[in-house]
Amino acid sequence: MTYTTEQLIEILEQELRASWKGERVLLSAEERFNDPVLAPLLGSHKIGKVYAYREFREQVHQYQKDHQVSGLVWRTCRFKGQTVRYPELHNQLIALEQDKEILLQSKASVLEFWQQTTPGLKFWFAGHDPQAITPELVEQLAQDAEWAEVDATLTELYLGLCWGNPQECHYQWAMPESGCRRIVAAPNRPSLIKV
Repeated sequence: MTYTTEQLIEILEQELRASWKGERVLLSAEERFNDPVLAPLLGSHKIGKVYAYREFREQVHQYQKDHQVSGLVWRTCRFKGQTVRYPELHNQLIALEQDKEILLQSKASVLEFWQQTTPGLKFWFAGHDPQAITPELVEQLAQDAEWAEVDATLTELYLGLCWGNPQECHYQWAMPESGCRRIVAAPNRPSLIKV
């Protein structure tokens, strides 16, 4: 029997808890992390915990590849009485080739949800200093994106327009090969809530 995505997530969570409790330690961690400043500060025990979990997670990733177990989880977003269900890469798993195809296929339903729930709202690039943008720019950015994600607060809707590698798209260092532009729809200037 092959483990499911949900089972792999639970296994990883159990292993992470065990690592942080000190039940899993990699004894050769000092050899792998020999930073002269940070290593003494963190201590070999903490470094061992991190590397023990990291190695275990790499084994889970190999299992995913070997058994073609998806790294996607399904999320539900509700806003203004509307609901959308869409796939998202779990932050501790990897995306298989077919996972990216599923992300691409879900783009239309996420954008349809965005269009149904944002009339009357203003659009902004998300960030520490939100910049107002036009609906036309949002539409252009949406066309350029490979897949879309969405999150909501009570009064704001956040759209992620993503491309490239699903495992790297949320990291600045991955630009321009991978990325995710975040747009906020809000009645006024958006709050600085991190969603």
